[in-house]
Amino acid sequence: MTFDTLKFGRRLKDAGMDPRLAEEQAEAVSEALQINREDLATKAGIADLRKEMQLLEQRLTIKLGAMLVVAVGIVATLVKIL
Repeated sequence: MTFDTLKFGRRLKDAGMDPRLAEEQAEAVSEALQINREDLATKAGIADLRKEMQLLEQRLTIKLGAMLVVAVGIVATLVKIL
């Protein structure tokens, strides 16, 4: 996205704003509108994130399954002892 600071500054000056203030405001608006392209989400980035989430889901399922097996083993052992 491009922002024409010169055109914006001229519009402010034509509307009666002090020229120095118009230039400063144009620069401030330009800085505010600049976007860091690395921070934008891309289709590839979203696809990578989905893959990572699927891997995390698989790992979590395996860990929960292991915990369930251990818990059942503990309960079975306690039932035999008591």
